[in-house]
Amino acid sequence: MQLLRLAWTLTTAAVYLLLLFLLLRNQLLREGQLVAGTCEIVTLDRDSSQPRRTIARQTARCACRKGQIAGTTRAKPACIDVRIVRSRMWCEMTPCLDDEGCNLLVNQSGWTCMQPGGRVKTTTVS
Repeated sequence: MQLLRLAWTLTTAAVYLLLLFLLLRNQLLREGQLVAGTCEIVTLDRDSSQPRRTIARQTARCACRKGQIAGTTRAKPACIDVRIVRSRMWCEMTPCLDDEGCNLLVNQSGWTCMQPGGRVKTTTVS
């Protein structure tokens, strides 16, 4: 009888510890950890002080898997293959929206996205 009571107590304690662990893990994930392979925008600054020109700077935080690095896919931060950054072939990461055309800058320091109406968005990598 006492052995059964001891087993029941240990099982109950183990279940409570497991629940506590899961609650703490979920709280940590909500409070700042990203899921592997995802990104979030941390800051976004826009400067429209020049006529007909808007300069936008954004900072993203990513949790990329091995062999990946932070980049841009369809105008949003994303984890991309590190080979794209090393080769500086920026258009391979599909940085522009579906209806835009991508072109490398001459010095491969970035890319341009040409919208159907003729508007051009230029992105440089620093």
